[in-house]
Amino acid sequence: MALSAAELLTTPLNDLHIELGARMVPFAGYSMPVQYPMGVMGEHLHTRTKAGLFDVSHMGQLLLSGPDAATALETLMPVDVVDLPVGKQRYGLLLNETGGILDDLMFVNRGDDLFVVANGACKHSDIAHINAHIGQRCTVKPLPNQALLALQGPMAIDVLKALDPSVANLVFMTGARATLGGIEVYLTRSGYTGEDGFEISLPARHATALARLILSNPCVAPIGLGARNSLRLEAGLCLYGNDITTTTTPVEANLNWAMQKVRRTGGARAGGFLGSDVVLAQLDGTSPITRKRVGLVATERVPVRDHTVLQAPNGTTIGMVTSGLLAPTVNKAIAIGYVGIEHAAIGTTVHAVVRGKLVAMTVCAMPFTPSNYFRG
Repeated sequence: MALSAAELLTTPLNDLHIELGARMVPFAGYSMPVQYPMGVMGEHLHTRTKAGLFDVSHMGQLLLSGPDAATALETLMPVDVVDLPVGKQRYGLLLNETGGILDDLMFVNRGDDLFVVANGACKHSDIAHINAHIGQRCTVKPLPNQALLALQGPMAIDVLKALDPSVANLVFMTGARATLGGIEVYLTRSGYTGEDGFEISLPARHATALARLILSNPCVAPIGLGARNSLRLEAGLCLYGNDITTTTTPVEANLNWAMQKVRRTGGARAGGFLGSDVVLAQLDGTSPITRKRVGLVATERVPVRDHTVLQAPNGTTIGMVTSGLLAPTVNKAIAIGYVGIEHAAIGTTVHAVVRGKLVAMTVCAMPFTPSNYFRG
């Protein structure tokens, strides 16, 4: 059941969004900006060429601490947590007993704790899940009074470096404390757009002041959920709830890169996580998958939206689109979807059924546009 406007939560930047002319929509239980007066296309292109500021304070932030925290977290994910160096960030996948994905998240080894960022729609169930399984082995501390901002785009580094030169020491998927405009923050050089950029965690009471400071730089514009979605799709990144769910495994989702060798069959700490029997058998091929997540590019400029049926050239239904749109940077109709494994090879032609018309699409590698992460 959809929440009424009065029941929706707001982020610390709510008043600023309205002041900036945002169109607000319900999202993950929050009232969030979907676009500003610049419009989705303008915001998308601004982020690709300059720097865009996103409010992602609806997302979950928590700390896991204690001497057993990393080992305990490995019982919930097929990911190397124990060997992650201090200051490094990694992509993680919370799994259920059948190998389905409960959520995808980011975590950083900060030395004294693991700083975790989870999807907004999943954060309460994630925290309950983590507490139920490893709450006796480590301290699980939600951070509901922290805001989260993301500054993305090729000029993001120049904007933040002017406030604290130390941020220039970071490379992609690393994190550190910094002071921006006199406000102490923890930031990571990461994001959800495929661009170089940062995610900034700070006390909620300082969020508006920092957002105004960053927006005072003429290179920066506020960006809403609409452009956030088109940017992430061009980057080939998954949207939880669409492209990955509790009924898809990491191998079906083509996320093998996120499962390090040490956790796979034959690795030093193989298995031992929820769903490991299913996932490891799929990884080593003893239980082959029957479907796979792929990237798709249409041969004509016809939007191919979520839930569009995919057919083989002989008319057999072979899968479905999970995310799709006309991509502003790529200038083509692109999509992410699942197809039968025999149709998943790069270069394969499939047909999307759009309002009864067949639209040819080609299976392609992702990302759809080159990533611009700063790796040093």
